Amino acid sequence: MISAHLHTALALAASGLPPLPLRAGKLPFGNCPACVDNACGGRPNMKTPGPCTCPAPCHGWAAATTDPHVLNSPTWARSWGKAAAVAYHPGGADLTVVDLDNPDAISWAQQTLPATQTVTTTRGEHWIYQGAMGSVNAVRPGVDIKSTMAYARWIGQGTGTMTALPDVVRALAGKEATAPAPRAITVPASAGGGECRHRTPAYLERGIAMAEQQITAATSGVHTTVYRTFLAVLSAHGRCGCLTDAHIARLFTAAQTRGESPRHCTDAWTNARTRLGL
Repeated sequence: MISAHLHTALALAASGLPPLPLRAGKLPFGNCPACVDNACGGRPNMKTPGPCTCPAPCHGWAAATTDPHVLNSPTWARSWGKAAAVAYHPGGADLTVVDLDNPDAISWAQQTLPATQTVTTTRGEHWIYQGAMGSVNAVRPGVDIKSTMAYARWIGQGTGTMTALPDVVRALAGKEATAPAPRAITVPASAGGGECRHRTPAYLERGIAMAEQQITAATSGVHTTVYRTFLAVLSAHGRCGCLTDAHIARLFTAAQTRGESPRHCTDAWTNARTRLGL
């Protein structure tokens, strides 16, 4: 007997929506052992469009597929058995999801955006348009755009008739593109040349992934969660020199998906370093 999540995924695939499994916290499954530290040469930063070629559901959005043979494969079966939800890659189906995270964001959309297919979420609504574009988080308070190289949780068909992606949504992404980028702060290298002598690369990767999960799963007290998570990461690796700008950028990106501004990310990171005397 197939799981309920796999049954949903097969139905989505048949309709042209590329699905993928999500674990607790609405996060994709972590990379399999063959892909840890990007040994597979796959999509380490999820910046390359196209599907993932790993047999396991790796690399987040890039794992999404409409191939029923892949979805039904033994490798994927283990993930479906542990899945907490199903997501899909909107851009892979030529769709864009405007994710409205609170009542104020919904009110803004009702006054600003053309009506379209609407899905009620736990905290707000998904407005779904026909047409793909680049995905951008936090284009305005409580509003994310999910399309290419992103995933959205499947909640249901929703109501209303889907309409074409409007220019006003594309313009939101353009405004965000000119906003300050997350500031990458370089942690001073250790006396040993920057190599972490007491931790393995896999340990560091797991630590960063867990930190990302803790931040993105926060539903309240986001400022505090971000600061405490930054503090924990710096406590473990702030003095050994193993943190890179790429690691820090991942943490900042996770914080910004929860509505933190680049300035708040920088302040939290600086305050954590100050507290630890770094």
